[in-house]
Amino acid sequence: MKRRVVVTGLGAVTSLGCKVETLWQNVLAGKSGVHLLQAFDTSAHKVKFGGDIHGWDDGGYDGYIDKKESKRVDRFCQFAIVAGVDAIRDSGIDFTAEDTTRCGVVLGSGIGGLTEIEAQVERLISKGPDKVSAFTIPKLMLNAGSGHLSITYGLRGPNYAVATACASAANAMGEAFKLIQYGDADVMVTGGAEAACTQMGLAGFANMRALSERHDDPQGASRPFDADRDGFVLSEGAGVLVFEEYEHAKARGARIYGEVVGYGMTADAGHITQPDPYGAGAGRAMALALQNAQLNPEAIDYINAHGTSTPLGDKAETNAIKSVFGDHARKVSVSSTKSSLGHLLGASGGVELVLSLLAIRDNVCPPTINYTTPDPECDLDYTPNEPRSRQLNYIMSNSFGFGGHNASIIAGRV
Repeated sequence: MKRRVVVTGLGAVTSLGCKVETLWQNVLAGKSGVHLLQAFDTSAHKVKFGGDIHGWDDGGYDGYIDKKESKRVDRFCQFAIVAGVDAIRDSGIDFTAEDTTRCGVVLGSGIGGLTEIEAQVERLISKGPDKVSAFTIPKLMLNAGSGHLSITYGLRGPNYAVATACASAANAMGEAFKLIQYGDADVMVTGGAEAACTQMGLAGFANMRALSERHDDPQGASRPFDADRDGFVLSEGAGVLVFEEYEHAKARGARIYGEVVGYGMTADAGHITQPDPYGAGAGRAMALALQNAQLNPEAIDYINAHGTSTPLGDKAETNAIKSVFGDHARKVSVSSTKSSLGHLLGASGGVELVLSLLAIRDNVCPPTINYTTPDPECDLDYTPNEPRSRQLNYIMSNSFGFGGHNASIIAGRV
């Protein structure tokens, strides 16, 4: 018999707040975390705005990572550690009282230590191979976040990283869900982290024409499902959660945010960057999540959409929702919180499940901001510009990535 999995801790690091409640209130207030990039000089770049976390290097990790250790940890890993520690503290779990062979970490990242890669390539070219840092590999590796969190808390259970582009965090959480469901662990720290707001990251996405170029209005640039959308906004951060077996959480009197009840994943097997235009793979992931949860489509009250603000992606996701939900597609509330945050790539699914669980807690759907011009081909209820009070019993969170990766997670009220 499958075991029940609940969420007992939340942590987030974003350009709109590095504490969960601050982030949530800013999202509900319709604020934007998009601004002119300060992480590096953008004068030679086509795109000059994004969702980088201003001031992070001036102490964003204080109280979590000491100054010496911070130089041995890439920015994306710093985000993972801070969000992970906050989630663990929020859960109230004391790992010294746990069987740590039953506790683990699975985190996602689409790219990993891009900051370190750029820095060491520059050093290699300018100063030679002997000057490349000995910390290069442990800083850039995708599994650095999960490794550091497991070391910090002595977690000796399942521990690995997932890389499926923008579906990374969602796939990591799906893996954590199954590990607990099937008895391989009792507690899993899971989610994702990303720090691709770098010279190469920005240039790479801009040159493939994936990014918005709305320079006259950066805060209005991320506009999912709007007819005037012209690409996504590159952002960074982390979203980490504590998943726990229900009876285990109940026995220690843990506060429970919600229950993870379903997970589906598929591949488009089409184009390396473009989604299936009809959303076929995305639709199958949603349908599989519903099947896994043993729920009818009508049970879903709110969908936190992948909704990146790209012309093709938002249309494909709309088609997928309509194919799976039928008449109920017109009744379910949909929104994309990327309108407020930009796109955190491999971390996005973690942050979005955090926000979706808070939506259940408060019975409110967060808004899709910057929605001004309806698109006839995106014709669902996207919760435009203002949050909406609604009884939420079950939510779905979607994440789709380059490579044709699709993942959907369903969570519900306990």
